[in-house]
Parts: sequence; C-alpha cells; structure tokens
Amino acid sequence: MARSGILKQLLDVGVQILGAVLKSSSAKTPSGSATTGGTPPRTRPTRTTTRKPGDDIWSASTQTVELDPRGVPDLRLAYAPHPDRDPDAGEVVWTWVPYAENDGRGKDRPVLVIGRHTADRVYAVKLTSKEKEDGREFLPLGSGPWDSKGRPSWVDLDQLYSVHVDGMRREASALDLDRFARVAQQLQRRYGWKAAD
Repeated sequence: MARSGILKQLLDVGVQILGAVLKSSSAKTPSGSATTGGTPPRTRPTRTTTRKPGDDIWSASTQTVELDPRGVPDLRLAYAPHPDRDPDAGEVVWTWVPYAENDGRGKDRPVLVIGRHTADRVYAVKLTSKEKEDGREFLPLGSGPWDSKGRPSWVDLDQLYSVHVDGMRREASALDLDRFARVAQQLQRRYGWKAAD
C-alpha cells in the first residue's frame, strides 16, 4: 500500500514535469526577466552535467513544479539547515516559481524548504512580501535576510512546490527553529503531515 502511494506520487510529479515541458516547448512567448514572465532564469550548472542552461531538457527537468498539497500525504517535515549551496529543510532559498496559470511564466522568489522529496528534490512553500486577502491562508513570518529590503514575509500555506537542487537560484538563510516550528505546526494541522524521524 505504501509502495503504491510512493509510485503514484512519483508518477504525478513526472506527469506535471512532462506537462510543463510540453507547454514550454509549445509556448511562443519571448524570453523575459523572471519578474515579468518569459522563460525561467538561468540556474547554476550542476557539478556532473554537461548540459547547458537554455537547453529545453535541462531547464524543464530542473524547474520548480507546483504540487497539490492534499495529494502528498506522506510528506515528512524536517528542520536540518546546512549552508552548503544546496536547499536543505529549514532554509529559505530563491527559485523560479511558475505562475498558477502554468503557462510558462513565473517569478524568481523565496521559498521555505520543509522536507525532502527525492534524492534531488525538496518540498517547499512559497513566501510573499504582500499580505493577501484572496481566501487563501497565509501565516505571518516577519522579516529576515532573504529579503534585501527587510520587508515582512508571509508563508502561503495553500501552495506546495517541488524544487530541484539545481533549480535553486541562491541559498538565502536558515529560518530560526521557533519560526519554522510555527510553520510546521500549521502545515501539520492543515494537511496531517508528520515530523521526519
């Protein structure tokens, strides 16, 4: 039973990535900056790949993918920040996040890593500097070094992302344990996710 759940999760992520690849290859939009739309910004190259940024397969396989949080019942929340240029649970990192329309546009933004997804992907929730009132649930987080202007941030509790380690633009900072625990508590209440062993 648990094995079929993991297989279904992997298949769902594969389908989402394939859909994003197909959309990006059929989109005829001009390339633009990350904040105005267009294609995802270049990410840092991997240590082992010979593909170059700009290759469709390279950017599609490492792009950030939105997941339905209710479809990920086995997510394990963890706190293990480590300043090593890789996204670790408990860290705020910057990545290119697709817009909800899933039309190839998106924005470079901070996300809070909340747990491990696969060997080369992590789960993350989006941060925003604008308080929203559109019916979605946001948790006030306060300010931190991830925002160069020192603006307060909110965690979007309604959206979950799978971030590839090579899709991370930069490692901003580790969130302190107290604030991470508040986020984890709200996610546990909302989705039933448990803490990692």
